[in-house]
Amino acid sequence: MPRRWTRLRTLLGVAVLPMALVSPAWGGTDPAPPAPEPPSTLCASAGVLHGAHGQRAAVSLCAGSGTPTMAVSAPASCRRHAPTARYACRSSGTWTARRAGETVASGTLPGSGQYPGPGTYDFTATVRVRSVPEGVDVQGTVNATLTLTAPVPKATHSIEVDRSTLRPESVTTLTYTVRRHSDAGDGSARFGLIAQEGTGAELTTSDPRCVNPLVGRHPAQDRLPHALDCALTDLQPGHPDTVVVQAALKSRCSTLVSKLGYWMPQGQALYTGGMLAGPTVTCG
Repeated sequence: MPRRWTRLRTLLGVAVLPMALVSPAWGGTDPAPPAPEPPSTLCASAGVLHGAHGQRAAVSLCAGSGTPTMAVSAPASCRRHAPTARYACRSSGTWTARRAGETVASGTLPGSGQYPGPGTYDFTATVRVRSVPEGVDVQGTVNATLTLTAPVPKATHSIEVDRSTLRPESVTTLTYTVRRHSDAGDGSARFGLIAQEGTGAELTTSDPRCVNPLVGRHPAQDRLPHALDCALTDLQPGHPDTVVVQAALKSRCSTLVSKLGYWMPQGQALYTGGMLAGPTVTCG
């Protein structure tokens, strides 16, 4: 090292390093953050179900991640007698997802629930697998562990309500606030409320955008008194919408759930919307 560099190092009391060894924090450029993981489906072998006459079904459990909903399915491969002959088969049943022993989602197969975020999940499914022409019909419980890594996507919409409890033999006024947070998509959304059928609960509103759903075959005009369906068309970021509802309970309790179906147009794609579960109003 030249004498002048040695003297400068001594005066400064620090080591003078070649520029190639200088940290980016000294004026370099930090590497770009990794791109977010795209939505995907993860599958794992979950078990083999056996029948009394040589039937066999190898079952997998699959879960989607990276979207507001987590789709769960149980594809299976069937065979009977001949060890190499495999058949297309149908699987149905129910599933439960647990994280650290706590149930975070459940449903039917195939079906979906809200995506709970990244983590390691233990999936358990009670499955029936059938292939009618080949005589395969087996059922049982299968298990798989899936590690989902996609982050929870940012919320595009949200639902709030100003009450948390209904009481029997009373009428409660509820104000729901629906917000759209994303610039993607448009201002159309379908807001729904439904109480428990058979409890005598009735939902009413003076909002002209809402109706009690029509059921039955024309010309019948039967409507569901325990449900409301509201067509919202002017949701914009920074411009929330409100729906005021009267929930009348008789002697029996009923919870009241809310959901929002929203449209996120992408050209002429068949389905680019989503469903959002809103708050549940309990009864006590």
